[in-house]
Amino acid sequence: MTFPWPVGSATGIGSMPGTDIAEAQRIVLGELPDLPHLPELPARGPGADMIGRGGALLTELPVELYAGRWRVAARPGHDLRVARDFLERDLDTMTEQAAEFTGTFKIQVPGPWTLAASLQLPIGGAVLRDHGASRDLAESLADGVTAHVASVRARLPHATILLQVDEPSLPAVLAGQVPSESGYATLRSVDVSVARAALSTVFSAAGVPVVAHCCAPDVPLDLLRTAGATAVALDLSLVTSPEQLDALGQQLDEKVGLFAGVSGRSPATAVRDLWRKLGFPLTSMAVQVVVTPPCGLSVPPVPVLRALRDAGRRLTDDL
Repeated sequence: MTFPWPVGSATGIGSMPGTDIAEAQRIVLGELPDLPHLPELPARGPGADMIGRGGALLTELPVELYAGRWRVAARPGHDLRVARDFLERDLDTMTEQAAEFTGTFKIQVPGPWTLAASLQLPIGGAVLRDHGASRDLAESLADGVTAHVASVRARLPHATILLQVDEPSLPAVLAGQVPSESGYATLRSVDVSVARAALSTVFSAAGVPVVAHCCAPDVPLDLLRTAGATAVALDLSLVTSPEQLDALGQQLDEKVGLFAGVSGRSPATAVRDLWRKLGFPLTSMAVQVVVTPPCGLSVPPVPVLRALRDAGRRLTDDL
């Protein structure tokens, strides 16, 4: 098996605490040299959050803040400029510090269904309530992802780019569990074929390998693989039942990579224990697995990232 990341590597999921992007990027490049990523710093405020960043990527679909929530707007305004300025500043910092990087570099974007569940329509209610609007949003995001990946490739000409698509809301979207505007009902579920089509549109638009990340329970692993994901990123503490283990094992048997979200003092042990439960040879583990935190970081990052890096390298002991 070959995957677009180094054997025995570790990476972050994306978000980190703090407001200094230059310091955050230095930490990532120093602590995760095998698979660094572009940090996200939501503590800077609206526009630096996941949904605001997604809005900054959309084409011909401007967004704005209204009553503390992002919604589709009639025209670009101040809130969208702030979000795009944050993104441009982050990319400039990445370029300054990593322009000569020659390995695999990861960037992150929110997925179409998480955006559809979080963005509001101008008339109220989530975009998700309108299937036509959801489809338009996925196409807009796909165009934005194409441009975003091209920009990163131009800024890091010697690197291999890996795109992480964050879909924490996907299980709720599929199960019809996204609350309505009133909060007293839920929006209707999205058919698996419709969900797959939107995901595939975004994944294929990237033109680079895609890691589909979901830190919620009941991740639809087969859907993500068939939509075109090269790897899935999961919180391993949520994979506990025999059914969940079987589903994960089936995807790994299809040669899907695993970004294993682990915490605690022995992340390498947690990954090995999972691999043994699944019945796979340990010799394939360091090739197929990347060690990550379970989700974004809200604690001082250096000790966590250092432990993950060391865990990834310890997985190579079994080669």
